Amino acid sequence: MPSRYIHTKIKIREDGKRVFKPTIYPKIPLKDSDIFIYPRFGDRLDNLAVKYYDDVSLWWIIAKANGLDAAHIGLEVDKQIRIPIDINPILNRLKDIAF
Repeated sequence: MPSRYIHTKIKIREDGKRVFKPTIYPKIPLKDSDIFIYPRFGDRLDNLAVKYYDDVSLWWIIAKANGLDAAHIGLEVDKQIRIPIDINPILNRLKDIAF
């Protein structure tokens, strides 16, 4: 399983500790291939990422597409969310931003 930090740069602080620099995720435009779902009770961003992408670390794609952050890992059952299906362009833009 690839890490979501694979493209994140590392910074050495003055005290010598290594830390990750913040990652700026790309905007995710609406596409015809996107699907819309109503989450079921107990659905979370991470388990939807496994279901649709077979990779738990890609939860951030669903979050970014829906204007959510890590604090919203649990989803409301009455609020429709968008699942981007064609994620290769998103991942390529992330690589371009990170380097």
